[in-house]
Amino acid sequence: MANEAEKTEEPVELDELRRLRTELEEATDQALRSRAELENYRKRMQREMEDERRYANLRLIRELLPVLDNVQRAITAAGQTSDAETLLRGFKMVAQQLDALLEQHHCRRIDALHCEFDPSVHEAIAQQPSAEHPPNTVVHVARSGYQLHDRIVRPSQVVVAAAAPRPAAAESAPGGTGVSPVAEGSSGETPVPPGPAGA
Repeated sequence: MANEAEKTEEPVELDELRRLRTELEEATDQALRSRAELENYRKRMQREMEDERRYANLRLIRELLPVLDNVQRAITAAGQTSDAETLLRGFKMVAQQLDALLEQHHCRRIDALHCEFDPSVHEAIAQQPSAEHPPNTVVHVARSGYQLHDRIVRPSQVVVAAAAPRPAAAESAPGGTGVSPVAEGSSGETPVPPGPAGA
């Protein structure tokens, strides 16, 4: 009876082993396929990121080309006319186009003139005494600065107002009449007028 039971269990164990082996082979094959797909995805993403970095400025360059075309037209016109007013209008138009293009890309000019000096967005290149503006006020912009979103592309180079020097007060004589300061090297004595002849 024991031998018959053992013979009955052997086919069951073999079937179980075959089933487990089949499942293991299927799982291994699925794992290899997933690994290959993941590797292909990683390579594809890497290629796309490299292309994106390489051609990141393509749109901006395309939008800059019409501005460059207008610059070339202005240069050509400069060689054909002596009308300074016309040339000035042409270059102002180009400047407006550039400003509008930068605005489209969220790059704006930093306000500076007559603003309080801010070292986070302004770069002081000189100080200028001024009686018209309070100290630490920007009185001249040497080079405009720009800001992209919340990041500074470059600061504005500015001249900052300093307190105007006070004029030197004239010395007063005891009688209240103003007297110029004594010249350096003089005795400081008041000259005595000459007396009558023959005195």
